[in-house]
Parts: sequence; structure tokens; C-alpha cells
Amino acid sequence: MSFLSRCNATLFLSLENDNKKQNKDVFVKCGLGVLCSFFLVFLVGVPSVYGSKSEQSVWSVGLKSRIDYLIKRSGISRSHLSIWVSTESFADQLQVYDLNSQSKRVPASLTKVITGAAALRLYPENHKFVTRLMSPHPIKNGVLKGDLYLVGGGNPSFVSENMWDLVNELRRTGVKKIEGQVIVDDSLFDSVRFDPSRTQQRVNRAYDAPVGAMSFNWNSVNVYIRPGSSKGKPASVYIDPENEYYELVNNVTTSGGASASVQLKRVPVGKNKERITVSGKIGLSSDEKVKYMSVLRPDYWSGFNLISFLKQRGIEVQEKVKLGKVPGKSRVLSDHESKPLSEVVKDMMKFSNNYVAEMLTKNLSLMGASKERGTMEGGMHRLQKFLTERGWKASDFALVNPSGLTRDNRFSAFAMASLLDDLRDEFKIYPEFLTSFPVSGVDGTLKKRLVGESTKGWMRAKTGMLTGVIGLAGFVKSKKRPLFTYVFIFNGKGSQTIRARELSDEIAYSLINES
Repeated sequence: MSFLSRCNATLFLSLENDNKKQNKDVFVKCGLGVLCSFFLVFLVGVPSVYGSKSEQSVWSVGLKSRIDYLIKRSGISRSHLSIWVSTESFADQLQVYDLNSQSKRVPASLTKVITGAAALRLYPENHKFVTRLMSPHPIKNGVLKGDLYLVGGGNPSFVSENMWDLVNELRRTGVKKIEGQVIVDDSLFDSVRFDPSRTQQRVNRAYDAPVGAMSFNWNSVNVYIRPGSSKGKPASVYIDPENEYYELVNNVTTSGGASASVQLKRVPVGKNKERITVSGKIGLSSDEKVKYMSVLRPDYWSGFNLISFLKQRGIEVQEKVKLGKVPGKSRVLSDHESKPLSEVVKDMMKFSNNYVAEMLTKNLSLMGASKERGTMEGGMHRLQKFLTERGWKASDFALVNPSGLTRDNRFSAFAMASLLDDLRDEFKIYPEFLTSFPVSGVDGTLKKRLVGESTKGWMRAKTGMLTGVIGLAGFVKSKKRPLFTYVFIFNGKGSQTIRARELSDEIAYSLINES
């Protein structure tokens, strides 16, 4: 209720409780009316914490000049940039800076802002994904009399400690031996591991991991390398987690000094295993090095890891993994619920995890579907609908991949800024949405950017990067001005990629320190 409304309500009650004293009532009515008018005029005349519109106009002109100067100094063509900056102005958004903001650009991982927002908006609060161990067979005297099914529930965050929970719960049922085989049910999603919407050049890096309804440790493996006991000796190489999915070939030798140059190469072995060859040199004085590599078959990778965990827990099991669908009359022997959806979105946003983005999107395709398998096409349709329902015109954007690992996505800086501002009014999801962003100088992909005391913690923004593409989108808080919405997209020469990232930070620095 507004201040003036509260005054009028008080006046009404006063008149109702003493309607016999008409002259006094008239006096009260007039007196309170004048009083309310006085306070209304007083409040309107009080300077806003944001400053008057004329004051905002003055400092925004100065800020615009500084941004223009930074762009000129960078040597980057203005035609290669799309920038939008706005801030609160009473009940409206005040445009502070606009450079080609309506131009559609390749956004890279800024796309994940859409994916994360849609997941938070479309799923129920605290939604969780469930992974299960099931079997149609009985347990007698500690022996499971048949196959054990590992049933994937599309959990993007199922990692080693979760596998331990699953296996420990199974052990508490009294199971000590499995007579059958481990069978992985990966049928919740389709069988497409690498969607064609991704860039077509496959690499063995963890950021290019495949997806599957049954996935484990972000479908990547850690390879650790330590120097040997003396120069010329073989280095020590370890895979974590260790299991029978990988064959390891160690061709790394120990050299002098402290530098390291190590390469990983993988090849499929049959249809269900891989061989990793680790080559190169590591200095005798070098610290331990770690390399991250994606796997090719999430289903078999998950199954062999389950076997390893079962054996470590003292449960006897065959070293074989098959694929198949769990029989309809099977019962649940143990299950594991994922962390809440908001935490999964945070994993994706903070570290720009492409795998999580695609896993969430295939899950979105299942909403409201009774028999369909999760598909990228179905999930992308939901993301596109999420945008059009918020006023985006279909002709104003192209969205083919939810992670941004493509050059076929297109949208404008202004459209992204509009989405960010729109979500600030969504009370049920905005707190979780905001906390999912990397924080300048603190965590995620912004941990090593804007680390100074004057800038640390004052920006929450999603980053994006491909060769010739830089993106930054989110919120910046000036210490003396209201909250800025800031979107920066560079599409230009590959040789200017790093300079463009520096420019995006320089503009953010100016916003934070705006006085």
C-alpha cells in the first residue's frame, strides 16, 4: 500500500468511528488531506538514491565517453562489437551505452544463460535426478541371483561419491555377491552422444564430453603424471578413477628441470573400451600434472566404474558390462538423488560446462512426455519456446545448441540484456539464477579476472569464448550507482580474441568504479 493510500485508509476509519461529530470530521478530513498532500510533495522532492534523471544523464554521458575511449584504445573495430549497458532509473531501465546492440552475433557460452534460466523456470523447485540399482532377481544368503541393472536417470552431476552412496546402500541390503552381470540401462535418452549442432571437430578434451542418460564424472577421466625417481626413468602415470574401461600405455620419461610436456592420445578398443597412450617428458623437479580427457562411451564407462566400486566394497562381481533395458517387474535395490537442480545449474554456469548444458536440455525434452526418449531436438524446442513466450521473435535469434559450442547460435546483446532484466522480476528463481553466475575475482570462469580489491566480487556474469568470439553477460554493481545490466559480444578476428576479453573487463572495471 502506498503512503497516500495509507493516509486515506486512516482518514476513512476516523470518520467511520465518529460520524456524529460532523464538524470535527470535516476538520480531520481536511487536516489529514493537507497532511497527506504535504508528505507526498515532500517525498517527491526528496532526491532518489539513484539521483535525478538529469543527474543520471550527466554521469552516463561521462561513462559513455570512457567506454568509447576504451574501445578506440583497444584497436578493435566497432563493427565487431555489440555492447549494451543499462541501469535502474526509478521504475524504468536507463540506457547507458548502446553499440550495435540489435545486431545478431555468435554468443558462444552466453547461450548457457538461456539454458540455465529455462531449466530453473520449467522444472519444479528443487527437482532432482535419480540413479538406481535394480534387479528382477531375488537375493538369497547375500547372493543376488541374477543381473544387476544400473539405470540412468539423466543426472548430469553423478560423480564418484554418489557411486559410493549407491554401492554402500546396496551393501547394506546384505548383498555380497552378484551371480549375473552388470547391465547398464541408458534408455532414458536417445543414443546420440555428440549432437550434430556442436562444432564438428571432435577433440578428446573434457569440454567436448559426450552425453548419456547414464553418465559418470562428467564423462571424463583424470590422468595424473609424476616424475620418476631420477632423470631418464619412466614417469608415474595414474588414471582416476581406476577401472577396466581403460588400458593405459605410459611412454612418459623423466627429464631434467621442472618443465613438463605431456600429450594424451586415445583409441577405441573393441566396442566397449579405450586405450590411453600418455607420451612426453616431465622434469624431475616438476609438480604433479593432471590432464582431463573425455570418454567415448558413457554407458560402458559408468558400468565398469560400478564394477570397480562394487569390488572395492567387497562385493563379488564379474568383470563384464552389457547394455539393456531393465525388466518391468524389477525392484529398486538402492538409489541416489542428485543435488537440487539449482546446484546443477550452478555447476554449468560457474564452469561453463557444455556437457551439463546438453544433459539438462535432453532432460527438458522429457517434460510432459510419457514414452519418448530424451532428445536434443525436443529440448531445443522447449528452449526456443521459453524465449518466444518472453517476447523474443523467432526471426531475431537462432538457437541450435544449448551450450554455445557452435557458431550457428545467434542473438543480440540487447535481447540477452532484456532476458536478464526480465528474470530479475521472477522472484521464485531469480535468487538461484543470480548465484549461479561466476563472481569476479572469486570463482568459476571469472576467478582470475578483475581480481583487484576494487573489483573483486562486484560483477556476476557469464563468460563465453571461441576463437574470434568473446562474450560477457550479467550484472555489475557500482559502489555509488545502481545495478548495471551489462552485455558484451565480440565477433571478429581470431588474433584479437584475447584483446577483446581484456576490453570486456576494462569496461566492467569502469562500471564498477563509476562515481
